[in-house]
Amino acid sequence: MEKFNILDHGMVPEHRIMQEEEINQVLELYNATKVQLPKMKKSDPVAKKLEAKAGDVVCITRKSQTAGESIAYRFVIG
Repeated sequence: MEKFNILDHGMVPEHRIMQEEEINQVLELYNATKVQLPKMKKSDPVAKKLEAKAGDVVCITRKSQTAGESIAYRFVIG
């Protein structure tokens, strides 16, 4: 029996693990460090599906009625 893929659910926005260069650009833009970003546990169902490791940064792109698109970042912790 095939398990349900959480990333295919309509209520789950697009998630992706960012590359180091992208992370550095975002951190420079916001004058922040990784640990200052909001956290996401590696046990989170989406983090598990993405196979995210502690120390990764996940980019979340949501549809927004007012802004069109909203981007958030999460620092993966153990």
